[in-house]
Amino acid sequence: MSATPPPDFGEGAPDGAPDDAPHHPPDAWASAGESLPGLARVAAYAALHTTEWGVRTSAKAWLRVGRAVTHPDEAAALAREASKAMVVVGDLARSVSSGTPVAQALMSAGESLSPGEAPTGHGESSGPQQASLRELGQQLLDRSRDVWNTEEGHPAYERILGELAPDEARILMLLLTGGPQPSVDVRTGGPIGMISSQLIAPGLTMIGARAGVRYSDQVPSYLNNLFRLGLVWFSREALRDPMPYQVVEAQPDVLEAMHSVKFAKVVRRSIHLTPFGEDFCKTCLVEQESLSAEFPEHGVPPEVADQRDPGPS
Repeated sequence: MSATPPPDFGEGAPDGAPDDAPHHPPDAWASAGESLPGLARVAAYAALHTTEWGVRTSAKAWLRVGRAVTHPDEAAALAREASKAMVVVGDLARSVSSGTPVAQALMSAGESLSPGEAPTGHGESSGPQQASLRELGQQLLDRSRDVWNTEEGHPAYERILGELAPDEARILMLLLTGGPQPSVDVRTGGPIGMISSQLIAPGLTMIGARAGVRYSDQVPSYLNNLFRLGLVWFSREALRDPMPYQVVEAQPDVLEAMHSVKFAKVVRRSIHLTPFGEDFCKTCLVEQESLSAEFPEHGVPPEVADQRDPGPS
């Protein structure tokens, strides 16, 4: 009696099998035979994509872990995302074993692992909801009462640094270390005086030359931007020392404006750092070892001066 040959799963059911034996098409047996190495590839791809997702979000991960210590909602969100990653890997393996192409399964897994894109049943994000303005305000007040809070500098300083040109930083350092700068207006004059005076050339300075800016023709725009950011203010008062004005009034642009009319008059002004601008420069532009140096004093804008010294009632 001859031995029954072993079944060949690569070719289908063996010869002589009973009629009621389950029949598997050749393609199904081939797919089942290839499923084992395919699942190994799926596991490798899944691990790769899971690692990629983790690296992509690692920059924020530790911040979220820190918040999770004191915020139960954040802790719950982290737990949900970790569970979701494990579920996606299992779903990926089952999807491929059921006949889904590997590329399609991996694409679906990548979309599932994308942070902030997986909706819940009600159109809400699986992560913590964005805090409302009132909640942000309460967090700000909480930090103000925190005696261990070591935040330095105004929170607007980071935004201001992104809105400054390099030449504007040089102008700020000139004002901080060199003090208030002289500025002159050239107006029409004559026997009638200032009653019918007309402005010919406003705000002429030597700030560009003294600061060493690269684009000296942009100095008026630089000063306007610094004023917009609340870092400088333009005083109608002259400096106590008249010597700096003599240098400014001898400049070609001032002489040209004065010679453009028959009667001309020079009105002396000054440009100062605001208290906010002084603190900004010391916090962001001055090196730590230079903070102990003595810096020139700037005038206070009229609005602040009026609040500090309202005068007799």
